[in-house]
Amino acid sequence: MSATPRGRAFRVAATGARVLTGAAVAAACVLGVSAAVAAPWPVIEHEPPATTVQPVPGDAILVCNGSFRALGRDTTRADAMLSAGVPALTVDRSEAEPAERPLQQPDLEGGEGASSLTGAVTDRTAPMIAAAESLRVDAPDMRGFAAAPCREPSTGTWLIGGDVSTGAADVIVLSNPGDVATTVQLRVYGERPNASDVVVPPSTQIGVPLASVAAAEPQPVIAVTSRSPIRASLQSSLIRTLDPIGIDVQDGMSGPQNHVVITGVQAAQGAGDDPTGLVVRMLAPEQDGHATVRARPVGGATSQGDAFEVDLRSGIPTEVALSGLAPGVYDIEVEGTAPVVAAARQTLRAGTAADFAWMPAAPEIAAETMVAVPDGESAALTLRNRGAEDAVVTLRDTGRGSDAEVTVPAGGSTSVPLRTDAGYLLVPSAPVHAAVTMTGGADSPDIAGWPVWAPALSQQPIAVRP
Repeated sequence: MSATPRGRAFRVAATGARVLTGAAVAAACVLGVSAAVAAPWPVIEHEPPATTVQPVPGDAILVCNGSFRALGRDTTRADAMLSAGVPALTVDRSEAEPAERPLQQPDLEGGEGASSLTGAVTDRTAPMIAAAESLRVDAPDMRGFAAAPCREPSTGTWLIGGDVSTGAADVIVLSNPGDVATTVQLRVYGERPNASDVVVPPSTQIGVPLASVAAAEPQPVIAVTSRSPIRASLQSSLIRTLDPIGIDVQDGMSGPQNHVVITGVQAAQGAGDDPTGLVVRMLAPEQDGHATVRARPVGGATSQGDAFEVDLRSGIPTEVALSGLAPGVYDIEVEGTAPVVAAARQTLRAGTAADFAWMPAAPEIAAETMVAVPDGESAALTLRNRGAEDAVVTLRDTGRGSDAEVTVPAGGSTSVPLRTDAGYLLVPSAPVHAAVTMTGGADSPDIAGWPVWAPALSQQPIAVRP
């Protein structure tokens, strides 16, 4: 029996209701899944136990060079090294006197004064110590004034300076304050690169004639690397036409940089092919590049300064004479398209007498730093501020207990006199570059200088997890 129209209508209506209900349920399921995906899922986390430990800092250690080395004084032993003089030592410290430990000098006849100074950690705090040496030599084969700080040992130093021409008697001085022997590599950059290894016994200082490792290089740059920390420095003396014309003790810089600041260098009227006595030696060790060298008078307007453009070949040292500068004190900035190392050689003359000093790059100082100034010629501190705001440096004379505030203008520099045979504490409000220069009077060409290095960074807290 066939269904009536009313029965068919009921079934159609029921079927439509079921379809609509199913569609609604499906839509609800889709919305529910979408919401579940968008909503954050439960996360089970387990934070591992950890504790923060402040490492105990190491003792503060400085290495002093001691006797200045002379080559060629004994004509029967051309390679013999003799002591040309023992420097005077000035030491300053924040705590107790540092312990002094002599270093052996087996290759130096009459050698004295080479030592390490150790400031022991007290109550988990390393003391600040500073020391500097100075000496004046006046002999038929050597004349001049030299001064240099005692430095912290390191595993890498770049020596940018030195001379191997006739009349030069330069010596690389390697001091090992440690308790075990260490191997030191001397890598010479130039047209004829060279590398050699030297073993330095424990608690020992040795000298390596520069000509023995860089005889073919007129403008040597030496990279000194070692397995354990040592101090590497360069002692220089020079004779021209039988006349001694200077001595120097030079430290190096830690590594190549794109922007190098050398501050507190002297330009003075000279003679011959070196009218200012101011030359910059530089090296791009890894790649070709271009450098812009600018010299700005200390205390002058920040926009002042002459620029010298220099092309650099990878691994080949080059020099530029900063000719035409008026006599005075200058900042030198080297801006390289490739990382460079650089130092400036300054020469002073008075009549027939002369002296010279190499000034390496000055790193930034952002924390309290102690400086010792040895006995000798008049001393000055040059401060350079590359920042956009003025910097205030508090200069504390530790011997007299007096403070002075020095404002270093943004982008500028200034110079202040220092007492000799004295110690100072520098407290900068912002990062600055600093250097100490010691010079003689109008009738004396004596000159020495060195950048101020910040103490080793304190250890940062370490998170320890089992």
